[in-house]
Amino acid sequence: MVEVKSRRVGGATYQVPVEVAAKSAPDAGDALGHRAATDRSENPWRTRLAAELMEAAENRGAAVRKREDTHRMAEANKAFAHYRW
Repeated sequence: MVEVKSRRVGGATYQVPVEVAAKSAPDAGDALGHRAATDRSENPWRTRLAAELMEAAENRGAAVRKREDTHRMAEANKAFAHYRW
């Protein structure tokens, strides 16, 4: 699992891909699912969460899309990985 962090170097800001620690990776995934469930339009929150989990199990939904976007951005910016510190 990777994420991108902003680093300011010499007046320019780069999106630097950073690997997520193994301990915090499940928490990051849970946060994506929680945010995606909160943004859904179903009425009770438990229904929103259940629907998001069902879509995630089928590899679709907002949480999966966000994860794919983050990985795509990290892949596009891997040239800036040397700014990681």
